[in-house]
Amino acid sequence: QVQLVESGGDLVQPGGSLRLSCAASGSGFMVYVMGWYRQAPGKTRELVADINSGGRTTYADSVKGRFTISRDNDKKMVYLQMNSLKPEDTAVYYCNARYDITTTLRADYWGQGTQVTVSS
Repeated sequence: QVQLVESGGDLVQPGGSLRLSCAASGSGFMVYVMGWYRQAPGKTRELVADINSGGRTTYADSVKGRFTISRDNDKKMVYLQMNSLKPEDTAVYYCNARYDITTTLRADYWGQGTQVTVSS
């Protein structure tokens, strides 16, 4: 099992940058696909980006070219660098660890979330 703690959320002006961090503890960090999700008020939680242990990444279309996900397997850390932030990026951002048990069954672990607000 893995425990996740996010940090780095803040209030930032449009066009600004922010870096989120996620610290993982527990065993087996390398087996997890690590991701960032977000949930805005009144909306469902959505995938922002994820990265596997080999460094392969996926991004939501809305953040491609602006956000970069990375991970440090030695430190058990995951990062989300967010540039050119827009008001529509405002949401609670959650760190996620996903373990694919089978092709259709997965185990998910979540952090407590960190608030990102983009406003002037």
